[in-house]
Amino acid sequence: MDFFDHQAVAKDIASAYKISASAVASAIKLLDEGNTLPFIARYRKEATQGLDEIALRAIEDELGRARTLAARKKTILAAIEEQGALSKELRKQIIACHDKAMLEDLYLPYKKKRRTKATIAREAGLGPLAELLMKQERIGKTKKAILSPFVDAQHGIDTMEAAFEGAGHIVVESWTEDSDLRGWLSTEIRSGKVTSKVKRGKKELGKKFENYFDFSESIKRIASHRFLAIRRGADEGFLNPGIAVDDEYFLRQLKRRLVTNHEFEFFHDLLSLVESAWKSHLLPAASQSVMANLKEKAEAEAIEVFAKNIRELLLAPPAGKQVTIGLDPGFRSGCKVAVVDETGKFLKSTVIYPTAPKNDTAGASKTLLAMIKKNGVKMIAIGNGTASRETDAFVGQLIKKEKLGVTKVVVSESGASIYSASQVAIDEYPDLDITVRGAISIAHRLQDPLAELVKVDAKSIGVGQYQHDVNQAELKRSLDREVESCVNLVGVELNTASRHLLAYVSGIGPKTAERIVAHRDANGMFDSKKQLMDVPKLGAKVFQQAAGFLRIADGKNPLDNSAVHPESHALVKKMAKKLDMKVDRMLGNSAAIAKLKAADFVDDKFGEPTVKDILAELVKPGRDPRSQFKTVKFDDAVTQVSELREGMRLQGQVTNVTNFGAFVDIGVHQDGLVHVSQLADHFVSDPAEVVSVNDIVSVRVVSIDEKGKRIGLSMKAP
Repeated sequence: MDFFDHQAVAKDIASAYKISASAVASAIKLLDEGNTLPFIARYRKEATQGLDEIALRAIEDELGRARTLAARKKTILAAIEEQGALSKELRKQIIACHDKAMLEDLYLPYKKKRRTKATIAREAGLGPLAELLMKQERIGKTKKAILSPFVDAQHGIDTMEAAFEGAGHIVVESWTEDSDLRGWLSTEIRSGKVTSKVKRGKKELGKKFENYFDFSESIKRIASHRFLAIRRGADEGFLNPGIAVDDEYFLRQLKRRLVTNHEFEFFHDLLSLVESAWKSHLLPAASQSVMANLKEKAEAEAIEVFAKNIRELLLAPPAGKQVTIGLDPGFRSGCKVAVVDETGKFLKSTVIYPTAPKNDTAGASKTLLAMIKKNGVKMIAIGNGTASRETDAFVGQLIKKEKLGVTKVVVSESGASIYSASQVAIDEYPDLDITVRGAISIAHRLQDPLAELVKVDAKSIGVGQYQHDVNQAELKRSLDREVESCVNLVGVELNTASRHLLAYVSGIGPKTAERIVAHRDANGMFDSKKQLMDVPKLGAKVFQQAAGFLRIADGKNPLDNSAVHPESHALVKKMAKKLDMKVDRMLGNSAAIAKLKAADFVDDKFGEPTVKDILAELVKPGRDPRSQFKTVKFDDAVTQVSELREGMRLQGQVTNVTNFGAFVDIGVHQDGLVHVSQLADHFVSDPAEVVSVNDIVSVRVVSIDEKGKRIGLSMKAP
């Protein structure tokens, strides 16, 4: 039996997200046909009624969850049926279940489990006694008369007390596995609190978790970053996390639910059994469920924050095609220098020592000046790691002294060391030292952040929140999807892109990207997108998905340098004919294009949304959606934490955005934190609504803890 109903799933998704069921159904059909999210969002707007990529992601995620749930139902039904325990009512409950946790609760009594006290009690023949206790029907006998038949020394049941205790284990297990009771507990326990206590003898070693040494916060209110911090403290052996509830309330409710017959001979015994079951089984099981739900929620939020930050970083404005020097600063090992040309090709490298301990300012100036003049350098990218501000000051003085028309920019080198030691870097620059590769990467990050950062594992770029504490498969999936979205939003130059960048183009992937680059190396530059079909194993489907996101700057067809999909080229020719001009003359001619009406070109194949997209693209063909390049101006008088003073107003650049605030680089080797309460003069619930990674902001220093390496900043008006 197939438990996945496309129509029902589409209806459920549409209801949950308040969108058209027919649009959802079309999106599901397109996804099932192997179309990518970027392709559907841009080139199939008629089918999805204009659903954007965010909505399509939600549909894809819900679709995946629905299929996983359907597969799990099939497995569970087969397992229970094999045991001969599948009743019509249970089958109906399982098929109708839409909640993953509830489904597992239904399956729990039938799940193969380790040998428990309840198992041993059943083997000793105490199952019938347990059934009597659970029925709670008055028997009309003494306790002794009821229990005596179950005393069996051969099976270790020496006394009546032992018989009741064994049967009690079965009863408690039955209570614990009852799906209705578990559901009630999971809901009610959310009125409790998450707690954490420092472990004995760990206070001194675990000071970084001191905020959680004696912590308590409502389950309903605890922020994801605080929950993840507690989890990390527990994983590192410093904290004991837990759930605190009103025990008296729960015991009253449980006794009312579980022990119902006052006339039953074991009424008071069962009340006592409820108390022991609460402490030993019911509370731990409910707490585990709540902790699992909090973990899932916190991880989802952390991954979402990371994905937002990655997107902002990837879409950072490029400095463009200019000859650039990359400087990887250092004290004892010197400052590594690498020059790359307009296309990013490596030209030359060296090492200079402008800072302590050598302080060879004269020699460093002479060497760097010669490299600038000889290669026509226009930009200098300075890594923001060790010795960054000292190197920045040195370069600034050289530019000023020599009156050079060069712009210097401090760029994040987060993940650069990982890249320079990776197989990717070795393949790119097999004959260069690891330090030179790092300097090249810094230069490339300034020229085009997106093209360079795709070579680095996204979670190593350093803009996340507890990224090592979350589900790594989900994190990778989310970040890969974000990278894919950014790459396709910007577009990729087919003749210069690395295989790493091409791999993220809609429909291509790593293997096809390698084949494209190999074909380009063997046959020369592509002068038409149609030539992609000559690449081995690149079929019509891949071409359809990828073509609109690729660019050819000087190809035979001017439309190949735009986002107009080849399937629409004939329509553009029709537009040009209406204007009585050639396509190349029409491109960028906003006055001429303004004369065209979208409605005149709508037909069975192209709807109005697509026609309007084409007209917009023709006005600015191949436009880069990234914002204009800007540089942050650090205060030259402030290069280290000791030089900071409360009340100082400084310019900085946002390096990370979390749920509790934003971290800002103010040029002192230690990012400052603008707490969420200091982001604006009005209340801010989500820092991402106010700032993004790479934003240049004005901040005021409000606190300095040099020893603890903490800087408090504010963006509020003084």
